[in-house]
Amino acid sequence: FRIPGADADAIGKEPVPPPDVPENATDQEIEGVIWEQLRTCYDPEIPLDIVELGLVYGLEIDPGDEGAEVGVTMTLTAPGCGMGQVLADDVQAKVESLPGVRAARVELTFDPPWSPERMSEEGRLELGMFW
Repeated sequence: FRIPGADADAIGKEPVPPPDVPENATDQEIEGVIWEQLRTCYDPEIPLDIVELGLVYGLEIDPGDEGAEVGVTMTLTAPGCGMGQVLADDVQAKVESLPGVRAARVELTFDPPWSPERMSEEGRLELGMFW
């Protein structure tokens, strides 16, 4: 089972609220908060967040009067990953939980295919992958 961070008290853990968004946040500040939130999404099989894994290929923010619409283009470590939709749903829910975000759309793509070279240096070090 996957439990949202906001409901962590259901299993005896401290709830994890979404990051704060300043009231008059600039587009850059909003983008930074979204990237921060994406770093709370983890591949279910690899103990590393999707940003450090290099799974996020793009982020689009369309500001609007009633809240921003956010588009996330991402991939999976393998096209046949059975947890792909679970991960995409997690990304969508976490981005939509941010104040000022009206809707989020997650597009899965496999072009270009993911490879370990897409991982950040910190991510490779954390997983012990040196080259």
